[in-house]
Amino acid sequence: MNLWRYIKDRLPAYLGEAAALGASLLFLMAFRVRTDAAVCAVCLPLAAFAAREVWDYARRRRFYRRLENSLKELDQKYLLGETLPRAGFYEGEILREALWEAGKSMADQTARSRRRADGFREFIEMWVHQVKIPLSALRLMAHNDPKGGRYMAQTARVEEDVERVLYYARGGSAEKDFVIRETSLSRVFSAAALRHRDEILALDVELTAKNLDVTVMTDGKWLEFIVSQLLSNSLKYVSPSRPRRVLAEARAMPDRVEMRLWDNGLGIPAEDLPRIFDKSFTGENGRSGAPSTGMGLYIVKTLMDRLGHGVTARSVRGEYTEITLSFGASDMVRPGQSPMSGKVSKL
Repeated sequence: MNLWRYIKDRLPAYLGEAAALGASLLFLMAFRVRTDAAVCAVCLPLAAFAAREVWDYARRRRFYRRLENSLKELDQKYLLGETLPRAGFYEGEILREALWEAGKSMADQTARSRRRADGFREFIEMWVHQVKIPLSALRLMAHNDPKGGRYMAQTARVEEDVERVLYYARGGSAEKDFVIRETSLSRVFSAAALRHRDEILALDVELTAKNLDVTVMTDGKWLEFIVSQLLSNSLKYVSPSRPRRVLAEARAMPDRVEMRLWDNGLGIPAEDLPRIFDKSFTGENGRSGAPSTGMGLYIVKTLMDRLGHGVTARSVRGEYTEITLSFGASDMVRPGQSPMSGKVSKL
């Protein structure tokens, strides 16, 4: 609370007090009251007024300083009214009650919005589990049909999109579903590659895994989904003019482990690269080539952040794209038990 601004705000009261005391002094002098007695009669109310102003400024300053400090320290600003002590003056109490009512209204609104969001998420999860049943049946029917090969790829794409919906719906409260344990990067990549087996064979992609005999502390199910999304992007944007290659490689360093997924596909334009993890950003490739929602990499980034890991991207248009997943030193890097130890494996 600024002293000079307080004085400026109170200036009309001070001028009124000065005018009243001046009039009182003239009135006393008119009745021929002794000068010293008249001055004393004026100075006493003036001293009382000044003391009251100092006391009023001090209590207001104390209250508003607490308000400012609480506002700076609170992450959820709408709880400000609940943290303030009693003001000790009428205007302060009005302000405190107004803040409390506003905070309560905001908390109620937040709770209602959270309940609606939770209800919608539960519905989406239920719908995804229900729709997986006919999708699995369609996949089985297509697999048993000699002419069903052309339907398999489309069924797989629908299943992938449905799964993306599920993980996006869970992304806001992903921590509740996390099971952090030692996870083999080799096993995660093999499971992700198995999801895309038919597409890999159809596109004649050379899929290579190198030095994935590394174990990190993470949630294997969520990491498998992340790797599957990255592998799906590599297959979606393959180059039509040269042999198609996808490489997965891990590197253990003193402070972290990195899992690199590299492909020699279309690559990402330099102007699009800084925005590929933004929500709904499709970029030039998504607009001119394979249809894209712009949600895949956004979900990857969101889930990696939730898991406490990192993800970065490098690319040169027409040459390659490289996505790197980083696991920190606290993720307990250990050698795994994969039979691929130190070797290159083509899947």
